[in-house]
Amino acid sequence: MNLITYLTRIQFGAGAISVLAEELALLGVRTPLVITDQGLVATGLIARVKDMLPGTVALYDGTPGNPTEAAVLDAVAVYRRDGCDGIVAVGGGSSIDLAKGVALLATHPGPLDQYAAILGGVARISADMPPLIAIPTTAGTGSEVGRAALITLTDGRKLGFISPHLIPNVAICDPELTLGLPPGLTAATGMDAISHCIETFLSPRFNPPAEAIGLDGLARAIRWLPKAVENGADLEARSEMMMAALQGGMCFQKGLGAVHAMSHPLGGLEAPRLHHGTLNAVLMPAVLRYNEAYCGDKYARLRGAMGLAADADVADFLADLNVRLGMPQSLSAMGVPAECLPAMIAGAVKDHSTATNPRPMAEADYATLFEQVWA
Repeated sequence: MNLITYLTRIQFGAGAISVLAEELALLGVRTPLVITDQGLVATGLIARVKDMLPGTVALYDGTPGNPTEAAVLDAVAVYRRDGCDGIVAVGGGSSIDLAKGVALLATHPGPLDQYAAILGGVARISADMPPLIAIPTTAGTGSEVGRAALITLTDGRKLGFISPHLIPNVAICDPELTLGLPPGLTAATGMDAISHCIETFLSPRFNPPAEAIGLDGLARAIRWLPKAVENGADLEARSEMMMAALQGGMCFQKGLGAVHAMSHPLGGLEAPRLHHGTLNAVLMPAVLRYNEAYCGDKYARLRGAMGLAADADVADFLADLNVRLGMPQSLSAMGVPAECLPAMIAGAVKDHSTATNPRPMAEADYATLFEQVWA
């Protein structure tokens, strides 16, 4: 187990979950609210977590597949009812993002939408937050060290909430917790990590340390994701993928791009319910082709990190990787109806990730891309 301090405190390694009680004590938390989902409760992991902790432990296990404003409000009610003074998020990005929303509204007045980045909410989020520990059980989102939360509001908008005050106080990254992930979810979350490393690297903002971390995370994910999908019991592959996901999250400070600007409104659809990592996998090749002429020598550096030949096509490689991993090949194959695309285009134009795409994006650009990835 290794202690890392970059943006926040990170306990990383097999068995790292054993330090949970110690980390809560360091934060002065006596009555934590554990935020998770019913699937993890059924595995017995949450009972194990509760057994590690002395005193009273509250539980909210209603996290939906994509976190919602309604779930945030329900969990805040549990937090207040049980007199909680801290939060432990256990699960994938949905549980961790939901926990960030709960931490926000536990100390800040509603409504939630006033804190959304595109509505000028970044400056409204203060340091007045309850302590939050994030324990990821997937290797993909990087939310355990990210400053953002994506939450679907009651009116259907999926908005980003961004602030350094939303970064969890502690991330406990134990790759043993990912050993039970099925191959399909391993692939989807792994492609999510790849999308984070690539998009943050290509962001035009100046942040060389973030770029270096992104390239290293990308190299790990390209090497180890197929192995983790093929053999879910391979702890080395699981550890490398958890580190790649962590590194993708460390890069978020540099911004994302059109892949995420497109996947965010798609993720807000009530039907079909779409997995964020799968969406990013499907969208990424088309966006990379669209951006390449605007990225200078960065695609050569991507090829180097990915172990590709100097004349290899990065987008084609990722499209082939999607096939190898069993990812769907289009939005229509995922059940996305063509009639919803105009609303998705409008949502992408407004999304906060559009600002850091290397190629300036207008409505017509997104219309072209959505047409390409739908068919």
